[in-house]
Amino acid sequence: MRDGKEITVTEPGNKKHAHEAGRPAGPCAMVIFGVGGDLTKRKLFPALYNLAKDDLLPKDFAVVGVGRSEKSTADFQKKIAQELREFATSDVEPALVDWLTERLYYHVGNFQDPATYQKLAALLAQIDQRHSTGGNYFYYLATAPEYFGEITRQLGTAKLTQQSENRWRRVIYEKPFGDGLSSAQSLNREIEQVLEENQIYRIDHYLGKETVQNILAFRFGNGIFEPVWNRRYIDHVQITVAETVGVESRGGYYEQSGALRDMLPNHIFQLVSLVTMEPPVSFDADAVRDEQTKVLRAIQPLTEQDVLMRTVRGQYGEGNDDATRLASYRSEPRVSPNSSTETFVALKLLIDNWRWAGVPFYLRTGKRLKIRSSEIVIQFKSVPFMLFRKTSVERLAPNQFIVHIQPQEGISLQFGAKIPGPIVKLGTVNMDFRYADYFGSKPSTGYERLLYECMIGDATLFQRADMVEASWAVVQPILDVWQALPPRNFPNYPAGSWGPWEANDLLERDGRQWREPGQ
Repeated sequence: MRDGKEITVTEPGNKKHAHEAGRPAGPCAMVIFGVGGDLTKRKLFPALYNLAKDDLLPKDFAVVGVGRSEKSTADFQKKIAQELREFATSDVEPALVDWLTERLYYHVGNFQDPATYQKLAALLAQIDQRHSTGGNYFYYLATAPEYFGEITRQLGTAKLTQQSENRWRRVIYEKPFGDGLSSAQSLNREIEQVLEENQIYRIDHYLGKETVQNILAFRFGNGIFEPVWNRRYIDHVQITVAETVGVESRGGYYEQSGALRDMLPNHIFQLVSLVTMEPPVSFDADAVRDEQTKVLRAIQPLTEQDVLMRTVRGQYGEGNDDATRLASYRSEPRVSPNSSTETFVALKLLIDNWRWAGVPFYLRTGKRLKIRSSEIVIQFKSVPFMLFRKTSVERLAPNQFIVHIQPQEGISLQFGAKIPGPIVKLGTVNMDFRYADYFGSKPSTGYERLLYECMIGDATLFQRADMVEASWAVVQPILDVWQALPPRNFPNYPAGSWGPWEANDLLERDGRQWREPGQ
């Protein structure tokens, strides 16, 4: 039991899937800055609807949307109701949509205007009276990152971040948190002048996925895995985050970010830290994040020569997806025709600590790749071959432990077994566990757990300041070298492929190869 929740597990095939009974969060109001963006309609409101459906939203709850366009609260409510019917993860219940939209308010204002925040304070005071929200507020900054510091400062000046014994105030920051080490450090210093660290929630929606959250449960809750989770038994680790889509309408953002800034310091390094961290003393937020920070700091710093030898960048050109012609990155909307922005990254990292010394970590992520898949591959060392020399076995396939994050969440274990017959032959066996088979399928945006955890004050799944800075410290040398040496061969992989050939060479030089997701 945790936070009043009990989990009952049923056997696969049973119509009564796993049931989780939780307690609603306490009274509070949510304020969304940048409420007119795609994130709000596609993720945040569908997530709030799902929480309400699961009775995890408090009855004493309200949402204020802050935007620049002129709009009445009635029009805002009507718009959100329509968008919920379009973007909800399942069929909506009209009564529940009405319940949620009745608690919506719209506030027009400029993020840089102090009057916006003074009027917001007055509106929130009215909401406290009308909905009994108790003065507990959390602010979701679904804005461009350049507004993070300004909005935080203005909230502080308007006394909207002041906490007391009976009320709390929290701020959720969307990624990216900074665009390099110095900017992340500067942003941390700026917001820490207004907020305590326990009020700051740096969000990474990847951590809302069940499989990611269960990495720690599998590692530390099962005696068969943790004893071999080290350099004695593990040969290497691969992490792949592959997307089939291009940049779509995000060309303007992507030109400033690129794949490295967009994915490495947050999504992928979060996965690295959960796979490699030492056992925390408890599952309390700071105990878990202490261990994550330690392992991020243990990543071997990359020299300029290391960047040249152990990193690969790519940009997709024209390609094919079955019968569909796929455009190149440079022809996407709001992208420069001569862009040198990378849409693919692969690199090799080493961790200098007792558990992982000498074990390479191969990471890759990219747009317009062959299939959509995110997975972690733990490849174990092969056993000695001597026993099989006088058999028909030519080679021993290494054992692999695979964590599937998307599109299907689950875990696989690959090992060798004798093929029936008079001759000794080995075949690879897959033992597959899919969450949907055992616990039922529950439509989700990935934001439900994160919003709920913020409301109850559990920061375990959010990044702390030192974690953010440790991640950027690893990435910064790559950014510096790539900025000094622009790529000469972009585009260097066709859309619909697995990226540039140099990414394969990165492993082949070490006598290894990428596992192709979907196999």
